[in-house]
Amino acid sequence: MTKAPPRIAESDLESAACPLCLSVDSKLVCYPKVLLPFAVKQCNKCGMEYLSPRLSELAMQACYRSDHYFKGEGYQDYTEQESALRATFRRLLRQLTNERSSEGRLLEIGCGHGYLLAEAAPYFYYRCGTDYSASALSHATPYAQRLVCGGLDDLPPEEKDFDCVIANHVIEHVYNPRVFVSNLLARLRSGGSLLLSTPNAGSVWRYLMGRRWPSYKLPEHIYYFDRHHLAGLMQSAGVETVTSVPYPHAFPLSLVASKIGIRVGSKLGRYTIWLPGTTVALAGRKPI
Repeated sequence: MTKAPPRIAESDLESAACPLCLSVDSKLVCYPKVLLPFAVKQCNKCGMEYLSPRLSELAMQACYRSDHYFKGEGYQDYTEQESALRATFRRLLRQLTNERSSEGRLLEIGCGHGYLLAEAAPYFYYRCGTDYSASALSHATPYAQRLVCGGLDDLPPEEKDFDCVIANHVIEHVYNPRVFVSNLLARLRSGGSLLLSTPNAGSVWRYLMGRRWPSYKLPEHIYYFDRHHLAGLMQSAGVETVTSVPYPHAFPLSLVASKIGIRVGSKLGRYTIWLPGTTVALAGRKPI
């Protein structure tokens, strides 16, 4: 877990209901003192885990826009993960290509430094990305035909009829996920492909690590999906033929070691290791 930001104004906090069934009937999952005032709840009706209290959406967006989010605030140093992330995205994109769902025009929401957009060049002649961080987009400039600073709502209306939309490790940040997925579908051509990925709350890593699970990344991760809940969200928003996509994830050894409290030397820490099951990824199509 990340350390909660200091001096959080009460006006920046809000309570939340379950994003899937809208129930407020929940039980406490995780409420360590270091992370006050945040708490992880589990819906007693459908089992979905979510953050409540949480930062308001406007307060959280201000964090994402910070020049320091990708270097020290949200990530230790995002650029240090470039090699591992590119390897992860190369494998993911090959998988999509083998399933004949990668072609033509690509939209990526939350593109960060643009590493996925860069690896997508062999598969998509037009690549468009969005991110709240202007600093991150400055790194992504060489890899896309168009970049938009902001979220999906900031994308110009003419940017539509994409063959594929990818939101990679984004849905756990989104305050109204069902509306978000519906709006992603609106940007696709009929029959176009949508891929969503997110930390896997149903993974063995989640159960082994308990409240030390790194994807209880507070305050920015506000929802915690397993395959069942993510599929239900996509289907309820109108996505058809939802299927699992293999998503092994590469990490720098130094990053993995730091998450479990182990120190490794700088040379050893640069090695990349693959971990299965850390991410759940689902793909589906816009109805024709």
